[in-house]
Amino acid sequence: MARWEADPRGRLERAALELFTERGYDQTTVAQITERAGLTERSFYRHYADKREVLFGGGEELEKHLVAAVGDAGAGLAPLDALITALQAAEAVFRPRDAARKRRDAIAANPALYERELIKLASLSAALADTLARRGVDARTAQLATDMAMSVFRLAFERWIAEDDAHFAALVRESAHELRQVANTTGSGPSSSPTR
Repeated sequence: MARWEADPRGRLERAALELFTERGYDQTTVAQITERAGLTERSFYRHYADKREVLFGGGEELEKHLVAAVGDAGAGLAPLDALITALQAAEAVFRPRDAARKRRDAIAANPALYERELIKLASLSAALADTLARRGVDARTAQLATDMAMSVFRLAFERWIAEDDAHFAALVRESAHELRQVANTTGSGPSSSPTR
């Protein structure tokens, strides 16, 4: 965690998240962020195109990490199992938990940022589905498995943020187990056989 705080990009991100928490996203300027970080505006723009990118700049690292992990998952794994296996290693690229909380709160308080977050999640989902397709999974199955895995990811991540001692891999396994229980529940609803 010390390395994350010491580098200029990390200092800018930490300063921005503190200010977003204190003043709100819209009321925070790049000048205020750089002053808090002890850096120049030039340094800010070397790392970020604008203040929104402080919140969304790490998404590419998570996507690359998960795509690589799905690609490397054992060849015999079912599509959902390959995704769940990959998700268990995602914590390696997460921001520190407190920063993740502040980021979540800043995004939740601003509809435009929340919309951008949904777009980023959709992009991650598409990349994972494409990776499954490259593993030979048909497109519909890849999309369904990815949609289920993204639900597991969101549930596990919210619990990880809320629970200080929680380990993300364990939360992914628990959420995947709960998903499978829901999927295996039989009811008096429509027949399970598809019709065309």
